[in-house]
Amino acid sequence: MQVLRVEEGRPGQYSDKDIGSGKREFSELLEHEKEELLQDQSEEDEKGNGRLQRTGTKKRRFTPEIGASNGKRIRKKQLASNYYEDADELMDEMEHDTEIAFMIKSKARRRGSPGHGKINRSSSVDSGVKDESKNTTSYTSSSSPPSSPNSSVSVLRWDRGRWSRHSVKQDNGDVCFKCHQCMQESKTIVSCFKCKNNSYCIRCIKEWYPHMKVQEVKELCPFCRRNCNCNACLHSTGMIKTPKQDISDYEKTQHLVHLIRSMLPFLKEFSDEQKEEIEIEANIQGESPSNIIVEQTLCYNDERVYCNHCATSIVDLHRSCPKCLYELCLSCCREIRQGCLLDRAEVKFQYRNMGCEYIHGGDPSPECCSLEAPDNHIEPLTGWNEPLTGWDANDDNSITCAPKEMGGCGESILALKRILPCDWIASLEAKAKTVLDICETKYCTFKHECGERRNDMLRKAASREGSCDNFLYCPDSRDTLKEGDLLHFRKHWINGEPVIVQNVLEQANGLSWEPMVMWRALSENMDPNSTSQFSEVKTIDCLAGCEVEINTRQFFEGYTEGRMYGNLWPEMLKLKDWPPSDKFENLLPRHCDEFITALPFQEYTDPRAGLLNLAVKLPPGVLKPDMGPKTYIAYGLVEELGRGDSVTKLHCDMSDAVNILTHTAEIKLGDEQKSAISMLKELHRAQDERELRNWVNSQSGQSGAQIGDEEIIEKNYNRELKVPEDVADGPTLSGSPCTEAVEETGGALWDIFRREDVPKLEAYLKKHYKEFRHTYCSLVERVIHPIHDQSFYLSMDHKRKLKEEFGVEPWTFVQSLGEAVFIPAGCPHQVRNLKSCTKVAVDFVSPENVHECLRLTKDFRQLPKNHRAREDKLEIKKMILYAVDQAVKDLEALVATQV
Repeated sequence: MQVLRVEEGRPGQYSDKDIGSGKREFSELLEHEKEELLQDQSEEDEKGNGRLQRTGTKKRRFTPEIGASNGKRIRKKQLASNYYEDADELMDEMEHDTEIAFMIKSKARRRGSPGHGKINRSSSVDSGVKDESKNTTSYTSSSSPPSSPNSSVSVLRWDRGRWSRHSVKQDNGDVCFKCHQCMQESKTIVSCFKCKNNSYCIRCIKEWYPHMKVQEVKELCPFCRRNCNCNACLHSTGMIKTPKQDISDYEKTQHLVHLIRSMLPFLKEFSDEQKEEIEIEANIQGESPSNIIVEQTLCYNDERVYCNHCATSIVDLHRSCPKCLYELCLSCCREIRQGCLLDRAEVKFQYRNMGCEYIHGGDPSPECCSLEAPDNHIEPLTGWNEPLTGWDANDDNSITCAPKEMGGCGESILALKRILPCDWIASLEAKAKTVLDICETKYCTFKHECGERRNDMLRKAASREGSCDNFLYCPDSRDTLKEGDLLHFRKHWINGEPVIVQNVLEQANGLSWEPMVMWRALSENMDPNSTSQFSEVKTIDCLAGCEVEINTRQFFEGYTEGRMYGNLWPEMLKLKDWPPSDKFENLLPRHCDEFITALPFQEYTDPRAGLLNLAVKLPPGVLKPDMGPKTYIAYGLVEELGRGDSVTKLHCDMSDAVNILTHTAEIKLGDEQKSAISMLKELHRAQDERELRNWVNSQSGQSGAQIGDEEIIEKNYNRELKVPEDVADGPTLSGSPCTEAVEETGGALWDIFRREDVPKLEAYLKKHYKEFRHTYCSLVERVIHPIHDQSFYLSMDHKRKLKEEFGVEPWTFVQSLGEAVFIPAGCPHQVRNLKSCTKVAVDFVSPENVHECLRLTKDFRQLPKNHRAREDKLEIKKMILYAVDQAVKDLEALVATQV
């Protein structure tokens, strides 16, 4: 293979033997260039013309007029060699100049477009040059050195909907070649045979495309492969074509019928609830229900209306105070009349920081022990979740406004109000039934034919006795494109089973998910007036469970190399809210397109146009929930530490979700660090035993002490830990992943619990909650809701005890690079990173799991006012109504075209 080598403006050649081979590594090429530069400098010194003048230790830059003498172009590296005091300084700078140059230029550069003038690469004053041709516009690259009459010019050209870089011949016939990635001249340039426009230097290939060989770049460059990650391409829209759901009208009709049929029971439930409230209002007014006129309240599209008591989203009918505008949902109205409305008082959650020594088994710091302020302690639970007294319905079932201590006025009668047009929900239900009858009459019944399901599409994830769901459906991404595989997915999905899809990144274009590439794209796209948003990032310290700020570069260095505390304990960090916005699509447009392209079963998962995704059916202008995509970047370690593991604690999402592992980096521990970790673990174990005994003793004289607290200590600490025998079968019960699998591609350990096991799981956590630690490594003081508190991570030992005591075992598996994990709504789950991981996830709402979304909404409304999970962010009722409305319109249009 031959590679262009630019020597004084004339292309020479390198062979494969010189590039990337064992005999001639990249460092040797740099050394070879170093010798040439020194030789060139020596020759120039002998001539005495055009060299850099030095006085003492001061440096003066070479001027273009001198450098252009005799019409000879001075190479960039030759100028650099004259600038530095010695060659070693030059080579050291050359090793790092690409990254430094980017950081300098990105702050000053403003992105351009075909209709927005020059694309600046630095603060130089090169002017744009427009081509006179009809459909082509060219811009000179301002990353070039100041041009002289005989120097060459590199041009950015907008041609046929894309940017390309061109070399321009000068008067002396020389040609200037520049790297498409770094926009710098290089002696070792690889030009693409296909486009013949773009070239990449060896340095950039090695640094930014390590998975590609030089020959592959030459045959088809990253730009042509649509995975170029240079700064310009990362912000170009339309580079990646997201797949359009090119399905037939028959299939579209089939999906719409499935959606409407699935939603009809919920539509009927909403309609019946409203009819019941209208009948109550008719009795209050002494009128017939048909004569009741409900006044419409003004509500803008960008507003959310919530119940003042339970914080549930209000979609249509509700009661409102005409005096103080206190609003109450129909569920709270019904509970008041039944006398079972629960109190929603605030509960304080604040853990004490007892010092670094305490975190690793030592005693609390003296400053912490002397604190007596009540805010530093968690108040006892009093009155929360108990029936509310003093707010009852009147004899005629009318309801007076809430008392003043609850935010109301306590005087006026709450009036019935509506948000939607009159009888809109009942009318929608009738239209949905009509269009379904037409489709069933016209098309009779739809035939569902599943494709073949092979045994290699199943993965063992549990060892439950007498259970038929120990294996999870795990197809390859290529199989998901086959006809009938969507029905296989639906068969498992409707039963609440997770699904794993392998090799999904193979369906995309291969854009790099390296965190530094994403950081380059983000920092380039940020507001230059707010550079702090990307120079430092907010992270979660997994050991203390608190927020810390860290330099972005330091965080990403720790991502690949690891970080540790002074006592050698691994420091595990997770990025919080990065990118710092919910507009992932705007800040990282190419990565967003790449992610959507990789999504399997896009009828469900596509966040823009999924036919079976209820979340995309909301009309324009209506306030939408944040469904993603979002990135999750965190450190990880194969060994389970017990404290400070890089984990996502046990929780339950409000909707369905799909999570793709896009990048991993393994962190190795040295022998010294391993020894220190073992010693610290012994201190942790002794502290756990000591504090649990003290807690049991403090409860022994009080009423209501839990039964079996003494047995807890005996069972937990007076025994020898043994690893179960079924570990050899894979990561099932023990949660200890197979080392060989992790070393290759595995990145994250998942535990997903079945919906039917939730009551037993909650009972276990309520019984053993004192064995868990949360913020600042303090013991968990109280449990409001075992799952929604997000205070627990079940270690290998706790999962073993959970099975022994309650017979509950989760699906446990290792997520490998390029695998997509589907998590059904209502399934509690937890994740531990076995390596540093970059994951991208998006939420969606499938017709099969709407009932779980509604159940979770009811659970959340029972939480205290200040609970993290209480707010109804999904607004599932509104989503159902608009989804059915849109589906009915689409189905009516399809039926009309086929008449």
